[in-house]
Amino acid sequence: MSSEHYTPAVNPLPPVVVALVLFIIGIELAFTLGTRGLVGGPEAVGWRLHAIKSYSFSPEIFDWMVQNGRWPFEQVIRFVTYPFVSGSFTQSVFVCVFVLAMGKMVGEVFGGFPMLLIFVLSGAGGALVYALVLDPRYPLIGGFPPVYGLIGAFTWLLWRKLSLVGENQARAFQLIAVLMGIQLLFGLIFGGTSDWVADLGGFATGFLLSFFLAPGGWARMVGRIRRE
Repeated sequence: MSSEHYTPAVNPLPPVVVALVLFIIGIELAFTLGTRGLVGGPEAVGWRLHAIKSYSFSPEIFDWMVQNGRWPFEQVIRFVTYPFVSGSFTQSVFVCVFVLAMGKMVGEVFGGFPMLLIFVLSGAGGALVYALVLDPRYPLIGGFPPVYGLIGAFTWLLWRKLSLVGENQARAFQLIAVLMGIQLLFGLIFGGTSDWVADLGGFATGFLLSFFLAPGGWARMVGRIRRE
């Protein structure tokens, strides 16, 4: 029997989260199946390498654009495209898991479009920090910087909630502290790159964007500016 008061046992995912995950995993499946020769013919073996060459964020290209004051679209778009090019199937799966978890929590509060905006802009912010702080020679790929942007938005929600109940707001940053600690530990044990700088940049971007993109956030900011 149906009822208007029926509440599903599991809250459905925001459609934008589902679409984002399907897009990411769809690209990865094409790369994986192409590498195994199951789709695309002989040329498909090099799809991933071609995508890395064409769509990764390149600090060298970024430096060239800054030095020459030229910003061709096909290069600027790398700020947005690199999160969708994963280095491996495992990396893309972890990205999708985090998008499902963080995207659901952020999307239910912020709404679908603001959540997507945080994802995209956090990826760009993470790439910018990666290039400016490190000036690395290696391109940036994978969706962890924008995922950390969603973690930044989730942290903002906790930070805001703790402020309303008068508790220590520093507790909101426990998750990012644990994640950064795990990355540092794995880096020390297994070695690795300095991609964590991009992740931290994505986190900071997502956290700061939340002041404006959270429900009523823009009105609060305008009111605070007027009071000052």
